[in-house]
Amino acid sequence: MWHEIFREESGKDDPAQRRVGSAWITEGSAMRVHINTLGCRLNQAESEQIAQQFRLAGHELVADAAEADLLVVNSCTVTRDAGRKSRRAARPMRGGQRVVVTGCHSEVRPQEFAAADLIVASAEKERLASLAAEQFGLEGSALGADFRPDARLALYPLVLDKTRAFVKIQDGCNLSCSFCLTTIARGAARSQPPGEIVCEVTLLAQQGCQEVVLTGVHAGSYGYDRGTDLGQLIERLLSETTIPRLRLSSLEPWNFKSDWLELWQRFEGRLCRHLHMSLQSGSDTVLRRMRRAYSSRQFAAKVAAARAAIPNLAVTTDIIVGFPGETEAEHAASVAFVEVVGFAGAHIFSFSPRPGTRAAAMRDQVDGATKRARHAEMSAVTLASAARFRESMVGQQLPVLWEQPRPDGVATGLTDTYLRVYAAPGTRERNTVTLAHFVSVHEDGLWAESPSG
Repeated sequence: MWHEIFREESGKDDPAQRRVGSAWITEGSAMRVHINTLGCRLNQAESEQIAQQFRLAGHELVADAAEADLLVVNSCTVTRDAGRKSRRAARPMRGGQRVVVTGCHSEVRPQEFAAADLIVASAEKERLASLAAEQFGLEGSALGADFRPDARLALYPLVLDKTRAFVKIQDGCNLSCSFCLTTIARGAARSQPPGEIVCEVTLLAQQGCQEVVLTGVHAGSYGYDRGTDLGQLIERLLSETTIPRLRLSSLEPWNFKSDWLELWQRFEGRLCRHLHMSLQSGSDTVLRRMRRAYSSRQFAAKVAAARAAIPNLAVTTDIIVGFPGETEAEHAASVAFVEVVGFAGAHIFSFSPRPGTRAAAMRDQVDGATKRARHAEMSAVTLASAARFRESMVGQQLPVLWEQPRPDGVATGLTDTYLRVYAAPGTRERNTVTLAHFVSVHEDGLWAESPSG
């Protein structure tokens, strides 16, 4: 399918070959492409779209970055560490390898990727494959018969070998949280047309996809610019498509409407019982400095209403510790609140100042040692509540979507409540949903047997 020759002299006289940097590429051939994704589920969704663009254009996707002719890095800037990892990922693995960078970190700090062969703006991600072809003089050299410039998730199984499909429904943000660069990196909020989303999910269901995850910067704000909302989109998707399971990605508490809760009753078994609602802090004074549009009491009320309406609901969250000016009392209040809510899982972040944000310029920055201690304390609380949630599932049985087995053969999958499940090698088939009986806690999840086992 592809043929690329790295050399200094040979091939120069062959009119069927052209130089790309130090590489000679045979005209009409395809490239080996590796895509490295950092950060959120939205980046994962966009990387899958990029991968499908390359596949539909006749190129080969490879798992080993060192084997690739073209390295694509979808960067993240949510923390200083994410930015550092993005820079490191954009280093070529060998001579002649070309590097294309896109995503939030290259959007806000393009100067850190001066060595990249091409930087693609976030607004141009959907055209990344064609822009790379133009940049490297490969236009039309490997276009497949099914190539469509506007192709979204047209292929299933997914190119990046995932069982669940991440479908982008929204991008951008109109908020101004004091710690976040999203508005700068992604621009104003905008929603995908609902009809296009329905068509994409319909196609995925027809091709055997078992679960779709709706993702966006603020998925809960979907439709504000189109006279609709996320609840109406969910209703359309579950009424007009046959997708077995639909999952929501991260939601902001102020976006979540109580009248959406009846959807879980109406579409029981298909709308996943998992809400990821970003708390960030359990201290009201810290929330105000973060410019978050809710109080801890309002957040708790949203969670309580959801749990009352949806049995066995898993609520997960994001929490920042060590925000500028956070006192011992504020941290203690946040820990106490998190302990009372009892999350099924949490991502804990030590505050990382991002250049260009209000929080980076705030006084009373918390020192590293204090942030590490607070991170450890908050992690202990959330790990304990996550363990209690897993333990509460022992003895129950739920449908599990089985994914790729581990290297040791152990089957692994996910419940609709986002619990990791394990089973004996050879007992489950990938990309199927079967009922499983949970007999014990195992590692970070549950060990399952068949209901009759």
